[in-house]
Amino acid sequence: MWLWYLLGDQRLSSQLQTAIADPNTELWLSPISIWETLILAEKGRISLHPDPITWVNLALKRLKTREAEMNYAIAILSRQISLPHQDPADRFIVATAIF
Repeated sequence: MWLWYLLGDQRLSSQLQTAIADPNTELWLSPISIWETLILAEKGRISLHPDPITWVNLALKRLKTREAEMNYAIAILSRQISLPHQDPADRFIVATAIF
């Protein structure tokens, strides 16, 4: 959702966009989201200007978030949760949200 919001992706409902934009909303971001964003850019699936690293650093300043912890328990939980697919990044993001 972090990436979709910053790219103005219409997959996010207007209600969710409003909640994210609200300065009173506490936003948490998994480091895996940063990693996944950079992978998508490297594969050419998204275009980030002026370059992916600069874009991410600017995005982190633009939308204030708290860095979600990554730990052993989250790694274990990422394999225990039931998801319809095995995408490792999504599994870590969901496990982080649950933890």
